[in-house]
Amino acid sequence: MFPLSVTLEKTGYAMRLRKRALEIQRKLRETRMFARAMQSDSHPILVQIVPIRRCNLDCAYCNEYDRTSDPVPLQTMLARIDRLADLGAAIITLSGGEPTLHPDLDAIIRRIRERGAIATLITNGLLLTPERIRALNHAGLDYLQISIDNARPDDVSKKSLQVLDRKLAWLAEHADFGVTINSVLGAAIHNPHDALAVSLRARDLGFTSTVGILHDQSGQLAPLGGQQQAVYDQIRKRKASLFSFAHFDSFQDNVSRGLPTNWHCRAGGRFLYICEDGLVHYCSQQRGKPGIPLDRYTVHDIRREAATPKGCAPFCTISCVHQTAMLDDFRERPRETLSGILARRRDADPTFQTPALVRALSWLFLDQRRRGVFGKVALSALGLKPRNRGMVDPLRRSDSAD
Repeated sequence: MFPLSVTLEKTGYAMRLRKRALEIQRKLRETRMFARAMQSDSHPILVQIVPIRRCNLDCAYCNEYDRTSDPVPLQTMLARIDRLADLGAAIITLSGGEPTLHPDLDAIIRRIRERGAIATLITNGLLLTPERIRALNHAGLDYLQISIDNARPDDVSKKSLQVLDRKLAWLAEHADFGVTINSVLGAAIHNPHDALAVSLRARDLGFTSTVGILHDQSGQLAPLGGQQQAVYDQIRKRKASLFSFAHFDSFQDNVSRGLPTNWHCRAGGRFLYICEDGLVHYCSQQRGKPGIPLDRYTVHDIRREAATPKGCAPFCTISCVHQTAMLDDFRERPRETLSGILARRRDADPTFQTPALVRALSWLFLDQRRRGVFGKVALSALGLKPRNRGMVDPLRRSDSAD
């Protein structure tokens, strides 16, 4: 018989090994998603869908909830997931309201995974328990995100570190899925240093840490004050990943200073927001446009709306829409996009040296001739078919995406 301490140590090692294996599997699926985005501009990369508008909180700054709505019936939700999969959606995020209030949430997550998409969940975390986390594991959830607004509850928000810290510890112990904790800055936040405390706690627990800036009621920027800007800069300097969306999102630096960003928003095409009524919108802050029922949305609609200029784009703070635009920047201007990422990293850290892997991948794929050869090999390894230039793109003749 092994002593109890040895048994516990072996159990802990096995759990870490399991989590690492699941993380590698997720990264491989994400790599496949990236490769598909490079192949085609005619399918949604990221979709947010609302299974229930009701929320169990009433944060003062939020305009995305009510207190009375019933959950969308399960069969309706499954049909919407199937339609998104037919359109080729790569990532499907359940948001709200508060999605954990939906009684059939696990079944919805399972359908997302069955249809080949990455399943993510945005939640306030209040309903999480060890049992609920294990159920999300079993359903196949890939990622979960919680935004924490302050260290202690106040009149603006009850999503505080004090209230949620036990939930975070349970996630660290039991979650097989990736966890992102988003700290928040903006005019509605009383103590900006709370954002730093949230970020540090998230990193201590091994989670991904991001920082967001509260938008106004139309999704537009509200520039940070001096103290908030200092905290924002401090959090941003702690980020280490070269290709993290947070590094690419230089737009957020502009937002924090009240400056416009020159970019092309592809909402309605590469990013979709599906409300509880099943209508397609640009995003949570631009509801009503285009307002087409999902069951009638086609590849033609995706192409048209992705190409349509959006008047709200220069001062937009909706980071997930910017994140999807990053992939199209890579697809359309790979050299310029990579150069921009490297330049921003050197600005933040003058000692930075381009990693050998990045140099090797640049050599393989940024030259058109080499890309043709090595690209086919990479696509084959990911289980994707290279597109033949002599073939007609099947998306041009179908309302579904491959």
